[in-house]
Formats: sequence, C-alpha cells, structure tokens
Amino acid sequence: MIVAGVDIGSLTTKAVILKDDKILSWHVMFTGTHGAEAANKTVGEALREAGLSLGSVDYIISTGVGKLEASFSNEQVGEILCAVRGACWLFPSVRTVIDIGAENCRTIKCNENRKATQFDLNDKCAAGTGVFLETMAAMLEVRLEDMGKLSMGSNSDINVNFSCAVFAESEVISLVHSGISKVDILSAIHKSIASRVYLMVSKMGIEKDVVVAGGVAKNVGFTAALSQRMGSELLVPQEPQIMGALGAALVAEETSR
Repeated sequence: MIVAGVDIGSLTTKAVILKDDKILSWHVMFTGTHGAEAANKTVGEALREAGLSLGSVDYIISTGVGKLEASFSNEQVGEILCAVRGACWLFPSVRTVIDIGAENCRTIKCNENRKATQFDLNDKCAAGTGVFLETMAAMLEVRLEDMGKLSMGSNSDINVNFSCAVFAESEVISLVHSGISKVDILSAIHKSIASRVYLMVSKMGIEKDVVVAGGVAKNVGFTAALSQRMGSELLVPQEPQIMGALGAALVAEETSR
C-alpha cells in the first residue's frame, strides 16, 4: 500500500510518501503565495524521487494551514493529530511534542496510545517562531541557517525578554549600539525563545520524552538553549520539518487499511 501526506504551511510545504510503513521519499519547498501549486509540486517531486506517479498512490491526506488547497487529497486532518502521529512513529517513547513552525508554536501532551491528551498554542505574537528568527537574522546581517551555530560560541550571560516581536527589534538595535557582539545577541535571542516555549509547555506539565520538531528545530542554538532551560535532553528528528507530513501519511495508511 502506497500513501502520501502533505503539510501545507505558511512558509514551506512538505510531502512524505510511505509504502508499507516505510518512508520511500520526502520533499520540502517554499509555499509562496499559491498553496495549491506548492502542494502539487511538492507531492509531485516526492513521487518523482520515489519513481511513482500520482495514480499509484492509494490514499492522500493533507494537513497544515493550507490543507484545503490540496484538491487531490482524499481527506484533510488537523495539525495536532498529525504532529502526534509523526512524533510517536519516530520516537515511541514520546509524551510531549513541541512543534515550532514559521508562524506558530504548539505544545502537545500525548499518551502511549498516540492520542493527544492536551495541547496549547502560542499567542498571536510572532516572537518565538520561525518568522521571528528570520527577522532577527536579517537585522543582524547573518544567514538564518548560521544563527544557531554562531550563538553556540557565546559565553555571555546576557538575558533579554523578547516577549513582543515588534519591541524585540528595538531591543536588538539597542544591544548593537551598546557594543554587544552579534554572537552574544544571538545567544540571548535563542535563550529568550527557549524561555517562552518552556513556559508554554510547563503549563501542561513536562513529561518525558520530549520531541522538538518544525523548522525551528533545525536551529541547534535554540534546541541547546531549550534543553538547558528544561534541564533534560530533547529528541530532534533527523528531518524535523517533515514530521507533520509524515503524520498525515501515517493517518492515511491507517485510514485506507
């Protein structure tokens, strides 16, 4: 049985192809302004890499903010369910899932039956999301993909509270004018985001094991800061961006049996 999951996010679209509970291929691309087009292209590329055509797929499930734009999908499923399914498949011991994307952060508690028992979403402020990190990278004139590694070189104890994305920009400018190095500012940014996420998950009660996924999980500076704040190791998928699409594919597999 061949199934597919597609996760149409505000920034990127991800697709995963499964066959008999094994990943055949996956693909990630920017969503752009046309979610339907991105969904078609992403699934098409994943199928091409697997040497398959759309007609050979038995069932397709879409998820993400743009899930309704995947006209070719058989069903649409919520992001919470897909995040839990993907996390539990990758790490059966998981009990807490932290999923941080471009515009939101969700924290989820789940049980041994792969069911979400409690969840929370960040407020409307962008601070603590991928978009916030992109803004900070642009302000400090560093590449987004270099932020995490650069921040790891800091020995500073500077702590700032970037509770608002708008005011954070003014705060960063102030730190730069004060002579604080970019490396130390980057470290402070990651610590601030880690503190926000920690407060979110603490409200539910932290239960190990904890998985961190989404595009922000690719930032080693953030995951290190969060691990330190939580006082425990975190599980990070090899490809953290595709966890939602993987979960959608797994639900498709369960549904079509």
